[in-house]
Amino acid sequence: KALILVGGNGTRLRPLTLSKPKPLVEFANKPILLHQIEALVACGVQHVVLAVSHQATLLQQQMQVEAARLCITITFSYEEEPLGTGGPLALARDVLALGGQPFFVLNSDVICDFPFSEMAEFHASHGAEGTMVVTQVSDPSKYGAVVYDPESGVMHKYVEKPQNFVSNKINAGFYIFQPSILDRIENKPTSLERDIIPHQVREGQMYCYQLQGFWMDVGQPADFLTGMCLYLNSLGKKKSNLLSQKSVLFVGNVIVDPSAKIGKNCRIGPNVTIGPGVVIEDGVCIQRSTVMEGAKIRRNSYIKSSIIGWGCNIGPWVRMENTTVLGENVTVMEGIYLNGGKVLPHKDIKTSVTQPQVIM
Repeated sequence: KALILVGGNGTRLRPLTLSKPKPLVEFANKPILLHQIEALVACGVQHVVLAVSHQATLLQQQMQVEAARLCITITFSYEEEPLGTGGPLALARDVLALGGQPFFVLNSDVICDFPFSEMAEFHASHGAEGTMVVTQVSDPSKYGAVVYDPESGVMHKYVEKPQNFVSNKINAGFYIFQPSILDRIENKPTSLERDIIPHQVREGQMYCYQLQGFWMDVGQPADFLTGMCLYLNSLGKKKSNLLSQKSVLFVGNVIVDPSAKIGKNCRIGPNVTIGPGVVIEDGVCIQRSTVMEGAKIRRNSYIKSSIIGWGCNIGPWVRMENTTVLGENVTVMEGIYLNGGKVLPHKDIKTSVTQPQVIM
């Protein structure tokens, strides 16, 4: 079994999450949540519980389709109030405790080469209550910092969002727990990181599994684009057939949906994903960007480090850069320059935006 903490309102990924719940926003042409669920299924998980509070109807409809396709059970655990990262485990206690087997817990914003099979083997080998995946980052201050024995894996110290340097190893946002953890958590707002894990550490009941390869929390636009680059690079190293074949049009690692139409004299890449039904006219250059389903980019436009939402219409000779994000069905008129704008859905942009700002 696995519990995925879907939870919040997705405010960090606006304006995209004004149209879709964050787990359904496509990352490299596949909903973020599906990257995780498919990796869980590949290692033998048969029942996934989604802890949800926001826009759950749309999520439930799509997950019913995916559950049938993957031949698994997906159930929803509804939070009437936000329960943090620990409370949802108590809310789903009846499902998670059934059978007495260990279960996965995941933060829904994380993308990486998910090591679920290796995690399960490591967890079984040490016999303690919990296993946390850890990864190395240059700035640990935004995360939970971890000190552990690199040989045995036993965790010695855990500090959430440290003010002073503790370690450059951090909590990567996914775990395996024995059902005994459920005895520690009441059905109320609870933080795994602040209320539960410190007790496990003191009792020697938490071990660390070091992640190999890339990792990124893709819950906000700049990190979404960085995570996309890391993911595409990983696919390139594996020579994945998900990548489009290099050609005169495509430079570096690029994913282009087969239904997209691309004109002459374009340069797509490196690090670009193009969704279904996208139309790109002649002479367009796109780098380090995501173009969502149904968008249209007219001739001679230049797109760099941007996210173009579903059904957007980009006029000719437009320049976009610096983590510009367009919500659904935005129209950008001819010759406009967008420098780091966050544009809400269904807007028409008729004047240039030279400084990063939210366009209401």
